[in-house]
Amino acid sequence: MESVSPLRERKKAATRLSLHEAALRLAMAGGLDSVTIEDIADSVGVSRRTFSNYFANKEDAVLHADRERTHQMLDLVRRRPAAEKPWLALRRAAGELYGHLTLPDPDWVAQLRLLRRHPSLLARQAADQMALERDLAEVLLTRGDLDLEVARLMAATFLATVRTAGALWLEQAGEFALPDLIDRLLHRVRFH
Repeated sequence: MESVSPLRERKKAATRLSLHEAALRLAMAGGLDSVTIEDIADSVGVSRRTFSNYFANKEDAVLHADRERTHQMLDLVRRRPAAEKPWLALRRAAGELYGHLTLPDPDWVAQLRLLRRHPSLLARQAADQMALERDLAEVLLTRGDLDLEVARLMAATFLATVRTAGALWLEQAGEFALPDLIDRLLHRVRFH
């Protein structure tokens, strides 16, 4: 089995990030429908084949950062102390993931608007959220005396609460820090 060097991994990560950023930039400038894979690859100075090594299509390239946050959330929940109650582990993982966001980032707001304009992105994002819900439920099942129904309900409630906090935060122009708003809303939910 071939071992991959840390330098090679960093180069691959940098290429993936460059392709994502180019896809996002081009889609925000001219609309997703007008962007081609060739446009994205040319913008980064790579071939279409290289693009295909990283992403299946332009939608996947645009949604890359969302998918990275998904992996981060799962890792953060997994790393919480084993004795921590499942809901508290979710709350604290959210605090870690969103802790740096205090004011709405204009780029992020533009990305959210892009998502809302393109049904193909919304559909993929919804599918990603459903997968995250299932994956979070599996992690929660290892953390306590939960059955599958409660774990799925907890994961779905958590994700809906985080989405609601994000929408409120954007609508209120960052009147409150996002991590505080997420935690306040998560604190209002009780599981018996």
